[in-house]
Amino acid sequence: MGCALKHLHRNAIVSAFFYDREAAMIFETHAHYDDERFEEDREELITSMPERGVGTIINVGASIESTKTTLALSERYKFVYAAVGVHPSDISGLNEETFAWLKEQTKREKVVAVGEIGLDYYWDKEPEIQKQQRYWFAEQMKLAREVSLPVIIHSRDAAADTMEVMKSVHAEEIPGVIHCYSYSKEMAQEFIKMGYYIGVGGVVTFKNAKKLKETVQEIPLERILLETDCPYMAPEPHRGERNDSSYIPFVIAKIAELKGITPEEVEQVTRENAERLFRIM
Repeated sequence: MGCALKHLHRNAIVSAFFYDREAAMIFETHAHYDDERFEEDREELITSMPERGVGTIINVGASIESTKTTLALSERYKFVYAAVGVHPSDISGLNEETFAWLKEQTKREKVVAVGEIGLDYYWDKEPEIQKQQRYWFAEQMKLAREVSLPVIIHSRDAAADTMEVMKSVHAEEIPGVIHCYSYSKEMAQEFIKMGYYIGVGGVVTFKNAKKLKETVQEIPLERILLETDCPYMAPEPHRGERNDSSYIPFVIAKIAELKGITPEEVEQVTRENAERLFRIM
């Protein structure tokens, strides 16, 4: 009974957002539906997304193996697209052979980005590992330029080095998004000057997310993308639960509140932003 009521409540929230706008659909720019936490109900959950107001999903690779499962999802579902890449914490799986394989996957029709790539110094503090992260971040950035795809960048506790690597490969020539943004509003403006979007998800609803809220208030809506990073980072009032794309209306509502605009405007502009970046119309 409780699960059924929760399901109905979530559908009601989405329906309220799009009551008189049949064509309006949320664009989810960062999901991990290949994660084992979706093993039991993946098919039912993904196929339910259009009726919950989610029209497009980008599933994002984080390792060679998850890139393979991401590609499989994009082939199975019409509205699911793929980003191929290796997360900084999984670079042990990269070598000349696997990198060549990764490059080959960028030719697939439903591959719309290289990602998620970047730097993560929160978990990896060894100088040699961080050096390897910077090397593979730069190599994957160069790959994105070569194949004319945008990038999805993960950056945690590594703002200065992320910017340094980006400048070294002329990131202003490679469009992309800083996923799950966690730095200052000033740093966000620097990324935006390079042509980048800022990914905003459930964290913006957290009480202690002062920096992200300030960033959302400061930057143009035209530079914001909606994301979940599901199954992680569920928004309030579902913090701690398994996240999924049907929770994005909570993020939309918070962004609308912070910027003093309507949820409908947030949904429309962020969708247009994502369509422009990933060239999905």
